[in-house]
Amino acid sequence: MTTTSDLGRLATTLRDLHHGEMLLLPNAWDAASARVVEEAGFPAVATASAAISAVLGYPDGEGAPVDEMFAANARLARAVSVPVTMDAEAGYGLAPTELVERLLAIGVVGCNLEDSDHAAGGLKDAEKQAGWLADVRAAGDSLVINARVDVFLPTSLVAEGDRVAEAARRGRLYREAGADCVYPIGVGSRDVLAQLVDGIGGPVNGNSGPELTLPVLRELGVARVSYGPRFYRAGLAAFAEAITAL
Repeated sequence: MTTTSDLGRLATTLRDLHHGEMLLLPNAWDAASARVVEEAGFPAVATASAAISAVLGYPDGEGAPVDEMFAANARLARAVSVPVTMDAEAGYGLAPTELVERLLAIGVVGCNLEDSDHAAGGLKDAEKQAGWLADVRAAGDSLVINARVDVFLPTSLVAEGDRVAEAARRGRLYREAGADCVYPIGVGSRDVLAQLVDGIGGPVNGNSGPELTLPVLRELGVARVSYGPRFYRAGLAAFAEAITAL
C-alpha cells in the first residue's frame, strides 16, 4: 500500500525531474506497458488517455466513464515503483478537492489537465481555467500539475495567426496558478516552440516530430517530452500486421 510519505517522496522526485536533464516520458496504457517503461530505465511513467480510452472501448476526450479511467490508472500505478503521472483529461467535471483525492488515492502523483471544453466545444475561458488550476494546486500542494494548452488543436477554434500569443498567455496564467509545467500540445514547429519556451517562462512539455528531434528539443530548453498514444498505436499496428500475415 502506498503511504502518504511514499506519495510525497514520489511527487518530489517527479517535480525535480522537470529541472535537470530533459525528462522523457514514453506514455503507457496498462500495467504491462508501464513495467516495460520502468524496466527500460525511465525514472517516471506517464499515461495516455487516448490509449487507455481505446483499450476500454471508448473515444478520447472524456468519452470513457470516469470510474473506469481511474481504475485503469490505478492498476498501472500499482505495477511500478517509479512516479506515475495520469492523463486526467479535463478533470472529468470533478471538483478540485475530489479530483486530487482520487488521484492520490490510486497512487499517482502527477496529472495532465487540459483546457479543452469537451461539453461546449472550443477552449475553456483562460482566466476561469487558471482559477480552477489554482484550486487544484491548493487541494494538493505536492501534486505535479502539467497544464495542457490546447490552442494548437483544430478543435480549439483559435485563429491560426493568434495561436502563439494565446498559447503563451494561457501558459503564463497557468504557471501563475501553480502549474509545474505547461504543455502546448500539437506544436510541430521549432520556431513556434522556441517562442513558447521563451514566452511561458517555465518548464514546457514538448512532443518530438520531424522538425523537433530530441536534440532540438533539448537545445530549445524543453523540460519534458511525452508521446501520447504513439507507442500504443505502433503496437496495435504491429499486431494487425502480424495477424494479417497469419
